Amino acid sequence: MSNDQQHGGQQYDPYANGQGHDVTQTWEGQTWDTQYQPAVSYDQVQAARAQSHGAQETYGTQETYGTQGAYEQPYQQQPYEQPHQQQPYEQGYEQQSYEQGYGQQSYEPYPSYGGQAEAPASAPVQAPVQASVQAPVAEAAGPAFSSPTTSGNTRITDAQRARAEGRSPVIEPGMQPAALTAVLGLLLAGGAALGTYGLLVPLVLLQGLTAAGWFRLNGMWPARQGIALAFAGGLAADAALLATGREHAAAAILGTLGVWVLLCLVLQLRSHADPDERMYGLMATIASAALTVIATGHLGAAPDAVVVGGIAVAAAVVARALPLPGPVSLVVALLASAGAGIAAGGFTDLGTSGALLGLGAGVCALVGLRVASYDYPSRFVHMTAGVALPLTAAAPAVYLLGRALA
Repeated sequence: MSNDQQHGGQQYDPYANGQGHDVTQTWEGQTWDTQYQPAVSYDQVQAARAQSHGAQETYGTQETYGTQGAYEQPYQQQPYEQPHQQQPYEQGYEQQSYEQGYGQQSYEPYPSYGGQAEAPASAPVQAPVQASVQAPVAEAAGPAFSSPTTSGNTRITDAQRARAEGRSPVIEPGMQPAALTAVLGLLLAGGAALGTYGLLVPLVLLQGLTAAGWFRLNGMWPARQGIALAFAGGLAADAALLATGREHAAAAILGTLGVWVLLCLVLQLRSHADPDERMYGLMATIASAALTVIATGHLGAAPDAVVVGGIAVAAAVVARALPLPGPVSLVVALLASAGAGIAAGGFTDLGTSGALLGLGAGVCALVGLRVASYDYPSRFVHMTAGVALPLTAAAPAVYLLGRALA
């Protein structure tokens, strides 16, 4: 039923009720702006109609578009520059024309389907639909990059790769830490040749690397309090030995070690950590302090023994770092330490007995190197414990064999 039939054959005029000046038009059409709905008076509607008919008579030709069905709303807003200009609504499925408010150019509206005009937002809506259809296809092909993280993607270390692949937990430090160990061993040998205080400088460096490397080797980092406590134990042993002399070196070393073990125990008892963590920290601190104090044996040994021992350890670790099969590398390292002991003994009073001292120091150095290579060590462990533990482990052999062969 048309609007004319509903109103007795007369054309329906929404402003014929006498409220033309106070009527507020509302609609539910598809517009660009759904918030702004101005009040339209009867005079403005009549002016818009007259302007539209005048434009049709002036230009003569009109562009026609698809038919429109009957609307429940009497008007549909034309969202152009002039907000108050309304689209004329003609009954009986009349053809409609549009006029652009910017000039005398005709504005081509959107085509119609099913008797009703299509919204101009159809083109923008189609693009997101196509994008949403293409998105699962791109996801199915697999992401090119990993998902973003707040801390970034950290590079996997050699130790983590070896653990993930199930390889041996033993990772040798390599040639660079071996070269640093050789340099430090030569510094010990040169300092011993210069005198007691010449030996003290590289010895303190060795004790610091030992204290830090052992805690990192046990996975405890940062452990500033434990490292400081162990390093202080080594310094205390050095001071006690310098105060008592080389003839009382054993008493100074063992006495300092006993005091530091008791001190570590007291400090761990005052800790508020869990019992398991407290016990683990206690063992790591005591072991680090013991190794640091034992390194003082270089200071208490005979100077000739320190010279031979330092050179022998340097030769052993460098030979061990060569790319050779395991058993062959071990034999070559021991032969190198013995040969270096003989060579260094020729410049000292030890003579050929330096081979035995060099061999003993080489065996202890390889043990320390093996400890520094265990349990998937990191690069930091290699550069600290891998450098210091061979020389630290050789200190008892240098002290005992040096006194026995003197």
